[in-house]
Amino acid sequence: MAKGFFTALTAAVVLLAAGCQAKEPPTQVVYRFDDHRYLELKGWDCEGELWYTDTKRGIHTQPASQFYRIFTRKYIHPSEKYIAITNWGADGFIVSKDYGQTWSDALYSPSGNEPNGDNYGPYDDVLSFTVVNDQGFLQTKHRLYMSSKPFGDPRLTPGGPGLTYTASDGAVHHIDPRSPGWAWGMVYMTKQGLQETTEQFKTNWQEQPDKVPEVKGYTGWDHMRCDMDAGR
Repeated sequence: MAKGFFTALTAAVVLLAAGCQAKEPPTQVVYRFDDHRYLELKGWDCEGELWYTDTKRGIHTQPASQFYRIFTRKYIHPSEKYIAITNWGADGFIVSKDYGQTWSDALYSPSGNEPNGDNYGPYDDVLSFTVVNDQGFLQTKHRLYMSSKPFGDPRLTPGGPGLTYTASDGAVHHIDPRSPGWAWGMVYMTKQGLQETTEQFKTNWQEQPDKVPEVKGYTGWDHMRCDMDAGR
């Protein structure tokens, strides 16, 4: 009787272990930029690794290794060289400036973008994220956040003369090329916030638009998509 009991117990344990074996997480396309570029999410419940593929350029890279959750607002992205991705909370950006070969984190400017001094608005205020002409534009109900124009100020390149400017108090300051500040495309701010930073004196932050540029002829998706039940 004891032998039969332990045999049954062993069989039950084996069956339980087999049932608990981890399945390979599902992979699904969550966004298409065009006919040759897309994003894939590998993970359960629409959270996990994020992969970028460009079949024409032979690029397959991983912008996020874990915990990525899709951005659910309107998302328009015809830009190819500068790629910017935000997540569910829209609290920062993953960007590439070389067609998706390498990725870095981009942030909002440290403070002053919102009336209360916060650097970015709540997710409930976010309306859309558009990346066009190698520049990103996050539109909220009250503010337009944007990255710089897609180039560095030539005065601040290595060997350049630097940038001399006069502050609002009349004091004259100089920015040395060895400490040029933010690189192009790596920080998002509003026009209101820009007035409080030295970025306003750089050529790549001047003559910024007051609204999201119009995008014509876009053939990609206008929202990310994800099936919560994928793999089940």
